[in-house]
Amino acid sequence: MENNMNITSAQCQADPISGTNSCIKATINGQEMSVPLDPANRHYAGIVAATATDGSFWGDTVPEPMATEAATWLFNQQLADYRVATTRLAQYIVSVGRAEVVESQVTGEQVWNEDTQEMQDVMHEVVVQTAIEPVPATVEQTTYDEEGNGTTSTITNPLITTDVAERAAAQSVVDATPQAVKDKHT
Repeated sequence: MENNMNITSAQCQADPISGTNSCIKATINGQEMSVPLDPANRHYAGIVAATATDGSFWGDTVPEPMATEAATWLFNQQLADYRVATTRLAQYIVSVGRAEVVESQVTGEQVWNEDTQEMQDVMHEVVVQTAIEPVPATVEQTTYDEEGNGTTSTITNPLITTDVAERAAAQSVVDATPQAVKDKHT
């Protein structure tokens, strides 16, 4: 969930009869409001997310149970980001391509083996991963001036540039992920 709320203050508001927290009084995007303690409420979800990323609007101490909820939100967000990043890193590198992978699989048929005097499974070679050729390292790019004259130049293949940038971003997410989150992923 993306948090587009500008929260400038927040404090828990106790129910006058029971004494338990009933809502959060907050200033969100310049508007004062009472936000119910309901995870389905978008303002409440925004306060949890904002607390997890920068809860300074609470003052010196984030109250419970908000601190716990924010920590849970942050953990879940980091886990989701880690899964996306590791999935991206697992994809083949476009400048390298990938090799075909063939596997022997049982067909379900059996034949008599004279040597062992037993029934033996019939195996069949199956392609489980197709080969993908690497993309060319460079491509030709033609640019035109105002008079329509073209100039051709050789540039790094944009597919490689994009792949390298996406991999670097994914690797930085993996590197920044706390070990407890990585352990939960496995």
